[in-house]
Amino acid sequence: MANNNDWRRIANGNGLPSEGYCDQPYVVVTPDGAWLCTMTTGSGEEGDTGQHVVSMRSTDCGKTWSAPVDIEPPGPPEASWVMPLKTDSGRVYAFYVYNKDNMRSVIAGTEYARRRVDTLGAYMFKYSDDGGRTWSQQRFEVPVREFDIDRRNPYGGKVRFFWGVGKPITHNGTVHIGMSKVGRFGEGFLATSEGFFLSSKNILTQSDPAKIVWETLPDGDTGLRAPGGPIAEEQNATFLSDGKLYCTYRTTQGRICHAYSSDGGHTWTPPQYATYANGRPIKHPRAANFVRRFSNGKYLLWHHNHGGKWYDDRNPAWLSGGIERDGRILWSQPEIALYDDEPESRMSYPDFIEDDGRIFITETQKTIARVHEIDRRLLDALWHQRETAEAARDGVILELHGDACTAGSTADALKLPHLSRRESFSIEFVITLDSLAGGQIIVDTRNDAGAGVCLATTNRNTIEISLNDSRTQCAWDCDPGTIREGVKHHIVVIVDGGPKIISFVVDGVLCDGGDVRQFGWGRFNRDLRTPDGREKLRIAPNLNDKIHLLRIYGRYLLTSEAIGNFRNAG
Repeated sequence: MANNNDWRRIANGNGLPSEGYCDQPYVVVTPDGAWLCTMTTGSGEEGDTGQHVVSMRSTDCGKTWSAPVDIEPPGPPEASWVMPLKTDSGRVYAFYVYNKDNMRSVIAGTEYARRRVDTLGAYMFKYSDDGGRTWSQQRFEVPVREFDIDRRNPYGGKVRFFWGVGKPITHNGTVHIGMSKVGRFGEGFLATSEGFFLSSKNILTQSDPAKIVWETLPDGDTGLRAPGGPIAEEQNATFLSDGKLYCTYRTTQGRICHAYSSDGGHTWTPPQYATYANGRPIKHPRAANFVRRFSNGKYLLWHHNHGGKWYDDRNPAWLSGGIERDGRILWSQPEIALYDDEPESRMSYPDFIEDDGRIFITETQKTIARVHEIDRRLLDALWHQRETAEAARDGVILELHGDACTAGSTADALKLPHLSRRESFSIEFVITLDSLAGGQIIVDTRNDAGAGVCLATTNRNTIEISLNDSRTQCAWDCDPGTIREGVKHHIVVIVDGGPKIISFVVDGVLCDGGDVRQFGWGRFNRDLRTPDGREKLRIAPNLNDKIHLLRIYGRYLLTSEAIGNFRNAG
C-alpha cells in the first residue's frame, strides 16, 4: 500500500475555496475562535482583468470554509495582494493594492508586463467589525511617501508601482506592513525593486479609520535593497524580544537577504545574505521567504533550499527553525516541510497560524490553496537542533559496529521499502578513507543484473548512492569537497520516498550544493520501486580503509536526527 498519509504531501491538506486563481491565503483568528482568511482571487490567471480580494471563515481549523465574501468586487479596477490585521478590539482590517485610476496598461519592457495593472495605484483598506462576515462600504487610502525609485519610474512618480506580501505585524503598540516598491517593469515582470514599511502607532487604538496616522519607513529616499542585483522584494518582518525588528526578502542572487532595525524601522543594518547558525548561506531562488515568531519566542523560516536565481523550483518547501542569541536569530539547517508529487509544481506565499498550541501553514499553487498542520515532531526537531546529541532509534533495521562492519564482511540483506509508494530508508555510516580514488565500494547489495543499492566513491572525490530496481536506476552524490583523505567522516544518506529526494548529511552538515551546484539534494525517478538485490549485503569488498559504524533505517531521517546521530557518534 502506498503511504498516502504523509502530512507533508500537499494533496493531503484541506483546500480553500476560490474562483480559480488564488493567491496569498493569509489567516487571522477572530475573537470567537474562527479563522478569517483573506485571499486574492479571480476567474482568470494572475493579473487578469477581474482580479479582486475576498475573505472566508472557518470554524474547524481550516477543514471547511464558508463561501467567499467580496472585500472588493471583481474588477476592473483590480484589487490585489490583500493582507489582514486583527486588533484587540476584534476589528479586522484588510489592506490591498487598488488600481484606483483604472489604468488598462503601463509603460513596460515586455508585453506581459504592459498588461499587468495589479501592482500599481493606491494602497487601500477596508474593515470588518463582525469577524469578516461583512466589510465596510467605504475604502480608505494609506498615504505612501515617495522614494527615489518612484521618481525614476517611467511616470516620474505620478503613478506608483508597489505591492505587499505576508501579514502586518504588531510590536510595542505599532503596526508594520512590509511592502515593495517597483522602479520599472520588464523581463521577469519586475525589473527593479526595493523594500519599505508602512507603520502606524495609533491604528490599534483609533476607531475612526480616517484619523489613522501612517509613516513610510525607512527614513530617507531609498528602501531596503540587496547587496547585489536590482531586485529586493517581498519584505516581511518579525520582532525580537529585545525590541529589534527583523526583515527577510527575496533577491535574484540565489540567496535570502535580511536586515535588523533597532529603532522601529527608521534605519536598518546594511542588508546581508542570511546564513544558518553554522555560517553557511541560506540558498533560495526568486520566491517568497517568510519569517514568523511564535508564542514560545521561537521562529520559522519558509524557503526552498537551492541557489536558483529565477522563479522556478518551489517544490519542495523547507523550514528552518530560529532561536534568539545575543540579539540575532540563529537559523537551523532545514527540513522538508511540504512537497507535491509533480516536481514542476510550485507552492508559495505561506502563512503560519498558531491556534491552541498547534501550528498550521497555508500555501498556494495559484490554482489551489490549502491548509496543513505541521507535525509537532518536526517543529521540536528544528527548534532543538543545536543541542540534540542522541542517536535516533526509531526505525533501525540494521546496526553493525566495529568488527561486524570491517572491510570484506557481509550481513543479511534487508527488504527495503517500496519507494514509488512514498516509503523511505536512510543509511548511516562512519568511515575513514585513506584514498579518494573512484570506484571504492562501501556498501553493495547489487546482483548480477545490477539491481540493488550501492554506496561508492566517485571520480569527483565524493560518495555516491546508486539505486536500481532492475527497471530504473538513479544516483546522487554528496557535495564535492566534503570528503577528505584520512579523516573520520560521519555520513547519513536519506532516501525520502515522499518527495523522491536524496540528501546527504556529512559530519552534521546538510549538503546544499555549495558554490559548485545549485542543489545539494537530488530527485530520483518516481517510478523507482524497491531496490532489492542480493540476499547478502557486502561491506567494503574492495576497500582497505575502515568502516566504524553502519546503521540502516526503514524510514527517512530528519536532518536534525542526522545531526544528532553525528554528535552522538563523537
